[in-house]
Amino acid sequence: MQIENDRYPNPQKQGNFGGCLLTIIILFLFLGFFPLFNYPSKTEVPYSQFRNQVREGKVGKVIVKENKVEYFLKTDLNKAKKSKSGRLIPPEKSYVTVPLPKDQTLPQLLEDNKVEFGVRPDSGGNWIFTALGWFIPPFLIFLIVIWFANRVQSGGDASNPLNAGKSKARVYLGDANGVKVTFADVAGIDEAKAELEEIIDFLKNPDRYTQLGAKIPKGVLLIGPPGTGKTLLAKAVAGEAGVPFINVSGSEFMEMFVGVGAARVRDLFNQAKQLSPCIVFIDELDALGKSRGGSGVFASSNEEREQTLDQMLTQMDGFEANTGIIIIAATNRPEILDKALLRPGRFDRQVVVDRPDKLGRLAILKVHTQNIKLQADIDLSIIAGRTPGFAGADLANLVNEAALLAARNHREAVTIADFNEALERVIAGLEKKSRVLNAVEKKIVAYHECGHAIVGALVSGQVEKISIVPRGVGALGYTLQLPEEDRFLMLESEVRGRITTLLGGRSAEEVVFGEVSTGASDDIQKATDLAEQAVTMYGMSQNLGPIALEKAQSSFLDGSPNSRRSVSSVVAAAIDREVREMIENAHHQAILILKTNRDLLEEMAQYLLEHEVLEGDVLYSFLNRVQAS
Repeated sequence: MQIENDRYPNPQKQGNFGGCLLTIIILFLFLGFFPLFNYPSKTEVPYSQFRNQVREGKVGKVIVKENKVEYFLKTDLNKAKKSKSGRLIPPEKSYVTVPLPKDQTLPQLLEDNKVEFGVRPDSGGNWIFTALGWFIPPFLIFLIVIWFANRVQSGGDASNPLNAGKSKARVYLGDANGVKVTFADVAGIDEAKAELEEIIDFLKNPDRYTQLGAKIPKGVLLIGPPGTGKTLLAKAVAGEAGVPFINVSGSEFMEMFVGVGAARVRDLFNQAKQLSPCIVFIDELDALGKSRGGSGVFASSNEEREQTLDQMLTQMDGFEANTGIIIIAATNRPEILDKALLRPGRFDRQVVVDRPDKLGRLAILKVHTQNIKLQADIDLSIIAGRTPGFAGADLANLVNEAALLAARNHREAVTIADFNEALERVIAGLEKKSRVLNAVEKKIVAYHECGHAIVGALVSGQVEKISIVPRGVGALGYTLQLPEEDRFLMLESEVRGRITTLLGGRSAEEVVFGEVSTGASDDIQKATDLAEQAVTMYGMSQNLGPIALEKAQSSFLDGSPNSRRSVSSVVAAAIDREVREMIENAHHQAILILKTNRDLLEEMAQYLLEHEVLEGDVLYSFLNRVQAS
C-alpha cells in the first residue's frame, strides 16, 4: 500500500485552488459577454437599398462609422422605449451597410430628406471588453504564480518542473492490496535468505546489536542474473521486518540537467530519515554507479552521472550504521560498479542471488502453483528436473503459460501436457502453423533434425523430442535436448560433443542430399562461438595452452559479447586455426556417425515426415539402435 506523507500528499487537497481559479475566470467571461445580449440585432443590406430607403423617407436615424453605416427605420424608432432616467433605449433591430469609397453625396442626401445623422468612431467593442483586456492577463499570471507556489508548498507531483530535484521513490507498506511480501513468498534462494536474516533481526531488535557495539552493514548488494528474485527478496526483507519499503530505480536519478540527480539523492535520504527504520531499495544500481575510471578521451564525460554518484557516496557516509536505514541495491553487472561503492562502510555485504538448482526450482514451482488448479497426478519434481537454468521469473512464466493453455482448451485443471507444451513455447517459441513448407523443404528439415537427434543421442545427451513444425522466429524445426541433471562444469569432451551435435543437422544434409541448405546457419554460428570460447576462454587448445585470450564482459548476462584481448597477428592466426580445426574434427565425426547409422536416419526421417513429431517411447525405440562410428 502506498502511504501518504509530506512527500506524497493527498491529490484531493490540491484541487480547491484550481476550482476557485476556474470559477473566477468563468465569472469574468460572463460579465464580458453579458452586455452582448442587450445589443440590437443588425441586418446587413446593400448600399443601394439604403439610399432608396432614404429617398422614400423610411430612414429615421443614421450613424456613420469609419467603414460602415448603421441606420434605424422610422417605424422601429417610433416603437423604441425610454428608460427610467428618460434616456431613449435603442431599437431592437438596426441595419448596416458598407458605403462606396469616397462617396461625397451621402451627407447632402441625408439633409435633403431630413434624416438625423452623426459620426461615431468604430471602437471595436464595449468598455467591458476594453477593461477586461487590460485586467485579465496580469490577473491570470498572478493566479498561476500563486498556484505553482501552492503546489510547491504542498509537495506537488514529480512531474512539476519546480519539483525536478525531488526524489521519485515510491514508499510501500506491503503491496497494493495491503498484503505484505514475506520470505514465504520467496523460494529457491535459501542461501541469500539466510544472509539477510541478520538484517531483519537488526531492524526488529536493534538494541541487541548496539549494546555490544556492533554495527549492522549500511548497504547490501544483491547480484545475480535477471529474474532470480532480487527485488522480491528486498521486499520480503521489509515485509519480515515490518518497516516501510522505499523503491527507486537507478535510472530515475539521471536527467539531462546537471545537478538534478544529486538533488534527488539528497531528497531520497532525507525521506528515508523521516521514515526510519526503513529499507531503501535501489534497483539497477549499475545505471547510477558505473565506474568513473577508465581509459580514453570520453572515459569520464558524463558529468551528471558522476555528480549523482558522488552524492550517493557522500550520503552513504553521512549517516551512522545504526540509524535504522538499510540500503539494499540490485544489479546484474557488478563488474562495472565503481570501487568506491563496494568499499566497507557503503555496500559492505554482497549477496549472490543465482539461478536455483533442482530443489530450488521445485520450491519455486510450489509457490507459483498455489493458486493454480493442477491435475492430481502432476509431479512438479519432473518439471523442475526438465527446466535447468530457469530463473524464478522463467518458472513463473512457465506456470502461467500452462494455465493459459489449459483454459484455452477448456480443461478444468492444468495437466502435464500443458506444462510440456508451455516448456516448448518458452524454449522454442510459438508454433507457426501458417508457415507451410513445401515438400522439398519439409524433407530437408526432417533429415536435418534427425541428424541432430542421432548425433546428439550418441555424444551429448538425452533427446526428448523432434519436430518439423515451425516455431518462433525462423525455426523450421527443432530437436529438444534436456540434461538429466544440473551441470555447472563441462569437460573438454562434452564441449566437443556439443559442437558435434550442432553440426549433425548440416552433416545429415550432406550425407543424404550431397549439398547443404541455409537452414544450418544458426547451428554454425553457435558451434563457432562455442569453439572460439573453448580456445580463447577455457584454454582447451593444445597448441595455445591455458591462456585467456578473451575478457568476459558480464558474469550474469547471458549472450553478452566478450572482448578479445590485444594479441599479435600471429596469435590471432593461431586462434583461427585452432577454431577451424575443432570445427572440422566435429564435422568429420558427425559425418561418420550418420554414415554408420544411414538406415536408421532414413527410417526416422520417413516417420517424421508422416507424423511431424517424434517423441516418447517411439523416439527412444529409434535412438536405442544408434551405433557408434
